[in-house]
Amino acid sequence: MHITKDRNPYPFLVFNLVLTLLLSILHQDGQAQLKAIKGETSYPFLLNLPEGEATTKQPILIFLHGRSLSGTNLDRVKRYGVLYAMNKGQEVPGIIIAPQSRGGWDPDKVMEIVDYVIEHYNADADRVYVCGMSMGGYGTMDVAGKYPDRIAAAVAICGGGSVKYADNLSQVPLWVQHGNRDRAVPMSESKKIVNAIKKADPDADVTLTIIPGGTHGSVENLFHKDEIYNWLFKHNRKGS
Repeated sequence: MHITKDRNPYPFLVFNLVLTLLLSILHQDGQAQLKAIKGETSYPFLLNLPEGEATTKQPILIFLHGRSLSGTNLDRVKRYGVLYAMNKGQEVPGIIIAPQSRGGWDPDKVMEIVDYVIEHYNADADRVYVCGMSMGGYGTMDVAGKYPDRIAAAVAICGGGSVKYADNLSQVPLWVQHGNRDRAVPMSESKKIVNAIKKADPDADVTLTIIPGGTHGSVENLFHKDEIYNWLFKHNRKGS
């Protein structure tokens, strides 16, 4: 009688474990290269570096959070917005900057971070973009309004802006979005700044999108779609 012995399953299990680990590394999401930068600039910030950053100049996308994420716990800025969307599988090219403020946004402190990143990483100074929602929407307008010569394009969601920057903002491609059921920040805030920009320059590249049924929180889903990223990254300060 020929008796067969069960094969030792150990090598097979080890092979599967190694294969799983390798696949997880190859398919890691955008958060895998996330760095926390503290003490180098006025605002601490999270920095996500894409693969290939060392050899190819990368665009910069700044995400400015709303008031609910203000504070001193930097991990809070991953609770919604660009980094949160990336963690859920959204692909976003370029270097992602997500600073944290303790209150309103100071454009000078935001640009201090941009200067730091340009100095220390392989970033393209002609492709700097800013986006944000709520308080971050206001901050987006302030950054683009104070530094129109440095921002290639901006997306402001459920926020507003200071009309004092209307002339400068007319020089920057802008996409302003607001839900018509927003009870925290009325859509009239977005309409006011857009109207001021168009008054400053009727030919300004500014688009206002009113989202039917959109609430202050539901418009966060815009960060989970390709549209805003495709629109932002097609712009270049050189116009090419």
